[in-house]
Amino acid sequence: MGGFISAHPQLCEPLEAVSRLSLPDCWVAAGFIRNAVWDRLHDRPFGASQGDVDVIYFDAVALERSRDREIEAACRAAIPGLDWSVKNQARMHLRNGDSPYLDTAHAMTHWPETATAIGARWRNGMVEVLAPFGVDDLLSLRVRPTPAFQHKLQIYRNRLSRKRWRARWPNLVVFDDLDDLGA
Repeated sequence: MGGFISAHPQLCEPLEAVSRLSLPDCWVAAGFIRNAVWDRLHDRPFGASQGDVDVIYFDAVALERSRDREIEAACRAAIPGLDWSVKNQARMHLRNGDSPYLDTAHAMTHWPETATAIGARWRNGMVEVLAPFGVDDLLSLRVRPTPAFQHKLQIYRNRLSRKRWRARWPNLVVFDDLDDLGA
């Protein structure tokens, strides 16, 4: 996965820009990485499905949303023209009704889909990947709920309906029922 990301300057440039901000436990994640992989696996040009650049970090001290907005402004100044979305994962458990998360990787285990729980960062001149559920589902075009969302299937299904991923990536295999998951 690191090789795929490294081979695409459009993916590396945001990683490098974010790394210069020196945020704690910080990654470019979710749809920014997932969509690029799915586009490639569907022989679509890079950026065909690019949405926002999801930046996640974990700072248990600076929990204010205003801090996220400041970081978004710094990202826009570094690379104008991209839609930056920054979220401190130390705060997200409140929105999701979970117990406090321990770090970014732990927060990602509470995301809806395994294929979305992917992050990358630029560190020491190389791409480092964070994927708490591995990358098999992402690379196999499988969409399934994380264990945390197997108990929130209606929220997961509503998200699938809203995202309309199958319309963009027709080869996706979507699991939306506990029987499909072998549970």
